[in-house]
Amino acid sequence: MTRWGFTAAAVLAVALPGGATAHDARWTPAWGSSQMRIDGPNADKLAKAGPATIRQTVHLTAGGRVLRLRLSNIAGTAPLRIGAATIGAGTPGRSEVAQILPVRFGGLSSVLIPPGAELYSDDIALPVTPGSDVTVSLYFPEAVTLPTGHSGARSTTYLTSGDATTRPALPEAEKIGGWWALSDVEVRDAAQTATIVTIGDSITDGYGITDNSNSRWPDDFARRLAANAATRRFSVVNAGIGGNRVLLDGLGPNLMARFDRDVIARPGVSHVILLEGVNDLGVLTREHPVDQASHRAIVEQITTAYRQLASRAHAHGIRLIGGTITPFQGSDYYHPGPETEADRQAINSFIRTSGVFDGVVDFDRAVRDPARPDRLLAAYDSGDHLHPSMAGYKAMAAAIPLSLFTTPRR
Repeated sequence: MTRWGFTAAAVLAVALPGGATAHDARWTPAWGSSQMRIDGPNADKLAKAGPATIRQTVHLTAGGRVLRLRLSNIAGTAPLRIGAATIGAGTPGRSEVAQILPVRFGGLSSVLIPPGAELYSDDIALPVTPGSDVTVSLYFPEAVTLPTGHSGARSTTYLTSGDATTRPALPEAEKIGGWWALSDVEVRDAAQTATIVTIGDSITDGYGITDNSNSRWPDDFARRLAANAATRRFSVVNAGIGGNRVLLDGLGPNLMARFDRDVIARPGVSHVILLEGVNDLGVLTREHPVDQASHRAIVEQITTAYRQLASRAHAHGIRLIGGTITPFQGSDYYHPGPETEADRQAINSFIRTSGVFDGVVDFDRAVRDPARPDRLLAAYDSGDHLHPSMAGYKAMAAAIPLSLFTTPRR
């Protein structure tokens, strides 16, 4: 058992067609998110709702005929009871579900997830294609006071009282944000045989996109992969967390702490694209200037962390691709100075030239203003001078060389 409770023993063995067993199956993540404790108004709404149903929709990047869910209670300090669960074809931004199917756990409709643990559902016969959407409804028969999930869903989720898991529509439901207790949707024996995890902060998580649009840069990247015959064998999982840092906890556990769970523990991962560090740099000087020794130290600490992550990825046969940190001069949130820009340039130079990474995506070059390279290009700036606009996210996805995923391993 790991710290997060995610082990092979968590998989529930079920019979498969043709006499095969779950041990013989190949599973591909079609969707996933980074799990953390959710706080704030939406968590308060869930806690006050008592027995309640959450209905949430996710966008898939792999296709097949059989699915399974991975549910999570990693932030919980008490067992989390799922009283009932269903899945069906969904539409982003709507509560209606078609072809509702029950989700079972060892043949039972209810399951208890231990604190700090995750577990799989039984297999679910529901054909899906890359780019389709499924809606998962979970009934919590007891008030959830320490919810696990992902707050930055950028997708409409619905909350209603009681067990509404089998209802085709929830017109009375309250609209809230986030994904709740759902960490992965996996497809059995998918045409997609390998997975690319994109891991990072709010820029990877898609801050600023229109809700339900699925227009984060990893979404656009997944569409590029699917449209290319040489790369359509890959699925994509977005492991971004808004406000996340490489070195210290913030919103969610730091990158070093969560890398194994978010990347290595997922089946079939072949590559990871890492874009993180801007929050470490911004927080360093947000409240007051620091001395040059502190600037040198954070550059060294971040680049040392990159080396550690590369070693951990390589130990599991996973290629680590480095993404250069995008410009953020002019940010009113971090108000970085020239010293912070020098730190960013030093880290980006390391990413480009150190040889630590198995490939590089120059996100910095893709979105910077050529006339003022310490700033985002106006057309790619969401307005806060830190997060790209949706056009900027599209430019980031377009900047990823697909050859990184077609070149044979040396």
